[in-house]
Amino acid sequence: MSIFEQRESDIRAYCRVYPVVFKTAENARQTDEDGKEYIDFFAGAGVLNFGHNNPYMKQAMIRYLEENGVTHSLDMHTTAKREFIDKFVKTILEPRNMPHKLQFMGPTGTNAVEAALKIARRATGRQEIVAFTHGFHGMTLGALACTANQYFRGAAGVPLNHVSHHVFGCEVQCQGCENGCGLQHLNELEALYADSSSGISPPAAFLVEAIQAEGGVNVASQAWLQALAKLAKKVGSLLILDDIQVGCGRTGSYFSFDGMDLDPDIICLAKGVGGMGTPMALNLVKPEVDKHWSPGEHTGTFRGQNLSFVAGIEALKYFDNDNLMQDVRAKTEIIQKHMQPLAEQFEQVQIRGKGMIVGLDVGDGTIARAVIDTCFENGLLIATCGTGGRVVKLIPPLTISDNDLLTGLEILVQATKQALEAVA
Repeated sequence: MSIFEQRESDIRAYCRVYPVVFKTAENARQTDEDGKEYIDFFAGAGVLNFGHNNPYMKQAMIRYLEENGVTHSLDMHTTAKREFIDKFVKTILEPRNMPHKLQFMGPTGTNAVEAALKIARRATGRQEIVAFTHGFHGMTLGALACTANQYFRGAAGVPLNHVSHHVFGCEVQCQGCENGCGLQHLNELEALYADSSSGISPPAAFLVEAIQAEGGVNVASQAWLQALAKLAKKVGSLLILDDIQVGCGRTGSYFSFDGMDLDPDIICLAKGVGGMGTPMALNLVKPEVDKHWSPGEHTGTFRGQNLSFVAGIEALKYFDNDNLMQDVRAKTEIIQKHMQPLAEQFEQVQIRGKGMIVGLDVGDGTIARAVIDTCFENGLLIATCGTGGRVVKLIPPLTISDNDLLTGLEILVQATKQALEAVA
């Protein structure tokens, strides 16, 4: 461990929570260099939706490398890119009658958000972006300006301008938000936009997560999202859906907002879209918005990484039928069945989520950290999120075995009971 402490930056974070050296990983398990196995309920914060070293993706990547397939191509055409785009269009976009174009940029989610903000401002001629309380969108300055968390914002070193934050419309009461207050706030905002003397002008875009993963697993109500989309259209603003952590099948369908009768102008994807854990980010952009780009205006050395295309094609094959999504829905019921008794036994506990992203809000960051530490000692990797780290977040691979899921849930439930009873 000493080389990490001596030479790696003090910025490191997750390794302080899990102070071991991992060596191998398969599906929902990681093994450290001493041979201890851990069930993974973290899964790279949503990157590994299809598990560590997914066998289909691994074999496809090995074949591609053995055939000397192009690995780096900037934004030049390659066979791997063509196959990925064709597969994505036929599997995801055409069944939903979505005309969106695929824009590849730098390989992380924050790059996707930055590109979305740029094109929204270009397309509308406006500067302001509306984001929401508890939202998280990335660490580069534009995305960070849209992020609400003061801890992350404090590292910027410069003013984070041209973004205003408004009340997120939770499906259920969460983190001090009164049920329905988001919808009321939208009505008030609409009235201000309509008042020529309010001093408040409509924004270039509304940037929103249907589920705020890092913000505490806060699920937006369908009524609020529909009202937001209606407001955006009425005032000539774009609607940007950040589906970076909760997309790619996490909620039981490809997009977290499927079935909500929403028509976003831009959808930001990353994390799970590359399939294997190799980096890729992309935006789905309506053609009438995309036309505002000029060639090369938003560039990046690693836009469209070919090994990610190869693995991503295999990831998309999981959506050729509904088998995996049916499995996700079945596992969702298992998770809820095991977690809900905690909310019934302990008054301060709330369970939130959709599909296989679940937040266990224990009301206090110290308690949540005690849960995390006990889970780690007993062979379960899991992380916290939300204000003050008060929410334990479950985001295991969608491909996790029932046995690993049940074993992990048992560890988590016992650790939570132990932590809560210690402060009772």
